[in-house]
Amino acid sequence: MLPNSEQTQQLLNAARGGDSAAVSDLMERHRDSLRRMVQARLDKAIAQRVDASDVVQDVLLEAHGRLNEFISSGSMPFHLWLRHLAKDRMIDVHRRHRAQRRSVSREQQSPQSADVSSAFDLFAQISDQELTPAAASIRKEIEQRFLSALDELDETDREILLMRHCEHLGNSDVAELLGLSQPAAGMRYLRALRRLRSVLGMDNSANGG
Repeated sequence: MLPNSEQTQQLLNAARGGDSAAVSDLMERHRDSLRRMVQARLDKAIAQRVDASDVVQDVLLEAHGRLNEFISSGSMPFHLWLRHLAKDRMIDVHRRHRAQRRSVSREQQSPQSADVSSAFDLFAQISDQELTPAAASIRKEIEQRFLSALDELDETDREILLMRHCEHLGNSDVAELLGLSQPAAGMRYLRALRRLRSVLGMDNSANGG
């Protein structure tokens, strides 16, 4: 889950006062959420050569160097600012590694490196039943089915599902990132879930619209 926003604000206040330990704690508290974001969007071929943790480390180093700039502007929540830095970093990574005719806006087509646990969390939710632990081969088969279904969605549906279930962003954050009202973002999310259910053959009401 995302780090507690109240604790984040306390750390930012301490960092503003020159507390270096608070700065380090602030960065570490957001490492896991950044890793989920990066892993879900690295192109499959590039993910074989680039470790998501290295990308995250570069982002955190940049954030450390630009923290005073962020504190002065305070234009968005800290975790969304980190997300913007991470997205810019991934653009650079994909350019450096010459991803074949793919831009960062298409990385969602192959969320091959997304956490298995995140995939199963969403798979369990849309199937209206709990998934019991299975043999590794069966789990991998189900994961691949999920990822293949995600690939069949359009970019917006795929992105909102990744944001909600791989990054664990709340509806308000998703709304801000997509430039939507919160009710509109909620409806977009439910529509994306419904389409994913249909692709997976789980939506019994698909014919009813």
